[in-house]
Amino acid sequence: MTPGNSGASTPEDDDPFGYLYADGQANGAQPPSGGYGYPNSVNRVRAVGTRQYGQQGGGPAAQIPQQQGTYGQPNPHYAAPETLPGGAAPTVHSPQPAHGGGRGRGPNTKGLLIGAIAVVAAVVIGIGVAMIGGDEDKGGNQADATPTQSQSSEPSPSASESGKTEADLPEIDAKALRLEGGPVTASDIKGSKADGGVYVAGFNKVGAKVVWTVSGIEKAGTYRFYVRYGIPGVDANATVVVNGKAQSRPLNMQNFGKQPEGDWEKGWQTTWANVNLTEGTNTIELVCNEGNQCNANLDQFWLTEEPPS
Repeated sequence: MTPGNSGASTPEDDDPFGYLYADGQANGAQPPSGGYGYPNSVNRVRAVGTRQYGQQGGGPAAQIPQQQGTYGQPNPHYAAPETLPGGAAPTVHSPQPAHGGGRGRGPNTKGLLIGAIAVVAAVVIGIGVAMIGGDEDKGGNQADATPTQSQSSEPSPSASESGKTEADLPEIDAKALRLEGGPVTASDIKGSKADGGVYVAGFNKVGAKVVWTVSGIEKAGTYRFYVRYGIPGVDANATVVVNGKAQSRPLNMQNFGKQPEGDWEKGWQTTWANVNLTEGTNTIELVCNEGNQCNANLDQFWLTEEPPS
């Protein structure tokens, strides 16, 4: 069947929804009665474009109820649950402080890292100090020990175990020594620290001897016997005799300063040897024996206590 009235049937027989369209209404189409089975629904059926919002049953527009108060203002007909008897107390939410654009900051990991690095550095430094202290030179306690390059520097007074300083122990200028076997005093070479610049020369011959009588030793023990000497840029040595007993190792008077050969003024240096002394008075001799190289001038002698090993 084609659109239009080409038979005995009515438009609604062709299209049950023809009443909704203008051409269907022009051909007499009517809405079905009964509201499609829904009570009171017949009045809700309207042709397309004829229903207006707020109207009921095609009558005048329904009255829109007045608003219950202005937006943002309390409604007189409403009461919050917490205001009613037995109502829940209002929950107050404290605002969370915002850090860095509203995002909470975590633990201060940077500060913890710096603290950890500081602790590690302190431990490493402590270990280094302990290792350095443990590597100190602990020389032997032999009576005939000789000095090394570093021991050739000028000594300075320091505190000893007994509370005495090096200055408290005996010392003497070489010119006050007892001379035997040919040595003489002189003062023509500059650099001597003895009083008046006087030193002992002429020691370079077998049998030459200088004798120091040491008194005032309060306790027996090992001491260091220091000798300040001058050489012409070549090594020398001599024999140490303590209380009549010669030591097997000679006193080493090397050219520790590496001074040029023949320069007596720049050849003043210091050496030492360990000696065993008794309480009271002792005799220390420096002798040029056979086999010694004694081409040296003698300036000063002094004693110090042997450092603890």
